[in-house]
Amino acid sequence: MKKYILLVISMISITTSAQEILTPEKLWQLGRINPLGMTKDGKNILFKVGIPSIQENKIVSTTYTIPVNGGKAVQIVSAEGLIHDKNVSKDGTKKIFDKAVKVEKLLGTDLYPELTRTTAQVYSELDYRHWDTYNDGTHNHVFYKDLVSGKEFDIMPDEPYDAPQKPHGGDEDYTWSPDGTKIIYVCKKLAGTAYAKSTNTDLYEYDLATGKTVNLTPTNKGYDTHPLFSPLGELSWLQMKRDGFEADKNDIIVRHNTIDVNLTENWDGTVDSFVWSKDGYEVFFIAPVKGTKQLFSVAYIGVSKNAHKVIQLTDGDFDVNGIVGFTENSVVVSRTDHNHAAEIFSFDLKKKDWNQLTHVNDEAYAKIGMCTSEKRWVTTTDGKKMLVWVILPPNFDKTKKYPTLLYCQGGPQSALTQSYSFRWNFQLMASQGYIIVAPNRRGMPGHGVKWNEQISGDWGGQVMDDYLSAIDDITKESYVDKNRLGAVGASYGGYSVFQLAGIHKNRFKTFISHCGIFNTESMYGTTEEVFFTNWDAGGAYWEKENKTAQKTYNEFNPIKLVNNWNTPILIIQGGKDYRVPIGQGQEAFQAAQLKGIKSKFILFPDENHWVLKPQNALVWQGEFFKWLKETL
Repeated sequence: MKKYILLVISMISITTSAQEILTPEKLWQLGRINPLGMTKDGKNILFKVGIPSIQENKIVSTTYTIPVNGGKAVQIVSAEGLIHDKNVSKDGTKKIFDKAVKVEKLLGTDLYPELTRTTAQVYSELDYRHWDTYNDGTHNHVFYKDLVSGKEFDIMPDEPYDAPQKPHGGDEDYTWSPDGTKIIYVCKKLAGTAYAKSTNTDLYEYDLATGKTVNLTPTNKGYDTHPLFSPLGELSWLQMKRDGFEADKNDIIVRHNTIDVNLTENWDGTVDSFVWSKDGYEVFFIAPVKGTKQLFSVAYIGVSKNAHKVIQLTDGDFDVNGIVGFTENSVVVSRTDHNHAAEIFSFDLKKKDWNQLTHVNDEAYAKIGMCTSEKRWVTTTDGKKMLVWVILPPNFDKTKKYPTLLYCQGGPQSALTQSYSFRWNFQLMASQGYIIVAPNRRGMPGHGVKWNEQISGDWGGQVMDDYLSAIDDITKESYVDKNRLGAVGASYGGYSVFQLAGIHKNRFKTFISHCGIFNTESMYGTTEEVFFTNWDAGGAYWEKENKTAQKTYNEFNPIKLVNNWNTPILIIQGGKDYRVPIGQGQEAFQAAQLKGIKSKFILFPDENHWVLKPQNALVWQGEFFKWLKETL
C-alpha cells in the first residue's frame, strides 16, 4: 500500500526552482485545528490539532493550550475540567449527554429472533436510510446523569425520534436552562415518510421535576436549531421559516418574556452561527458576504426593533469560521483563506486589527509557493454583477498560457468563499499549473436572499448561464488557453458538470463529476431527504401539470441531453452516499461508455457523499490529477 501511495504522489508532484508547490502529500501533512474554547480563568485557549496518519488511515489528534494574547503552544493530556462544560447543570450535580437507543423493530432478527443469521431489513415507510446509514431501529436520545448517584435518565423514552439530529447534530442541539431545572433540545418529532418530507425541527423543553415536555416553537414550520441562553437568561436560537426549504434565510430569534424578537429580520443575509457578548446586550455572528465569511454584530435591547442594527465587523479576503471566545477588547476566532488552513486569531474590536495566535502550519507554508486569489466581477446574461474567484498558480506568468478549470460549487445553496478544503483545495489545484475559476453563481448566500433563492426550481436555467458567463469572461485573457478548459464539481456541482456536458457547445475539453445528479427522476425515487427534491425540483416527476417540476425532469435533466455528450468525463461515486445514490454515477458512466466516450468510473464503496479516509483521499487526488493530465 505504501508503494502505491508513493506512486500516486510522485505522479502528481511537480517541483520548481523556487519554493515547493503544494502536493497531496504535503496537504495531508498539515495540521487541522479544532478550537475547544477558553479556559475558565480566561487566560488560555484550548485547541486540538489533527494530523492525518496515512498508515493508520485516520486523523490523530493532540490537545494544546496557548495564552489568549499569543505565545508558545503547550501540549496537554486532556482539556477535561479546564474549560466551562455547558452540559453540566448550574449546581454541578447533573450532566446532559446523548446516546443511541434501540426503539423500533426493523431488522429480521428483531422480528424473527429464531432466525439468527437473517440479514433482512423490513420497512413500511420512508426514512429507511439517511445520509450513509440504514435505519436499524436506533435513535439518538438526550439523557441526563445524576453525578451524585450515577443514575442516567432518558428524557425521550420510547420515542422514535432523534436528538441530536442525524447525521451531523451534536451537543449544540441541547442545553440547560439557566437555573438547571429544564433541558431544551432540538428534535423533529416526525417519523417515517413524514420525516423525509419535512424540515420542521422544534425546540422542546423537558422539566426534570414533572417529567413533562413542552414544544416551545409549535407555530414555526421550518428549522429551529442551536438553542442558547443569553447571559440575561433569555432563550435564543436560529430559525428558518419555511418547511422543506433547508437553505432558507437563517435568523437569530430571542424570546423576550413571551415575545419572539427576530434580530436579523431586516438584514439581507443568512446567519451561520452566533454567540452572546458577556453582558447579554450584543450578539456576535458569522455569515457569508461577497465570497467570504465575516464577523458581524447586532445589538439587543429587549423588543426594540430600532436597536437591532447589524454591523459588519471584519472585512477582507479570508473566512471567519468560528467564534472561540472573548478577551477584554477582542474576539477570538478561527480563520482560513485559499492559501491557508485554519489557524486561531484574535480581532481587536477597537483597533480593528488582527493577531495570529496559533502557528501550526507556518513552517510548512514557508516552504510552499502561494497562489494569487483574485476577485473578478462578471456581467451575467441578465445584467447582474457576479463575483468570481480566480486562483492563479504560484509564480504565475501572464505571458504564458494556462489550462483552466471551471469549479462548480455544490449545495446548491452553499457559500463559495475563502474556505480551505482538504479535497477540493484551490491552492492544490492551482499549484499543479491550472487556473481555477470559481463563480459565486445563482444560489449562493452572501449576495442577498433573492440571489440565494433564485436557483430553486431553476437548476438548469440562469445558473448554467452564470457558469458559462464566468468561463467565457476569463477566456478573454491572453494567459488562458482556450483549447484547454475543463469543468469539475461535486454534488450539485457534479450535476452542473453533467448538465454542462450536454450544453457546453465544445467549450470544454474534459469533465470531472463527483457524486453528481445525472437523472433527476431516479434521484427523486432514491434520495432520502425528499423535502430537498420537493423544494428544489419543484415537486414530483409524476406531477404532469406542475410546470416547474416538469422542467426539472425534462429540460434540466442531464440524462435527457446525453445525445449531445462528446467530451471525456471522469465520474466518482461514494458507495454509501444515500443523498445522491450510487445509481446516479452508474447511469452516467454507462451512458458515456456505451456512447464510446473516453470515461472512467471511480467507486469508493466505504465512503459517503465525501471522501474522508486519508488513503482514499490520496487515491481521489491521484486519479483527479491523472485524469486532467491525460485529457487536458
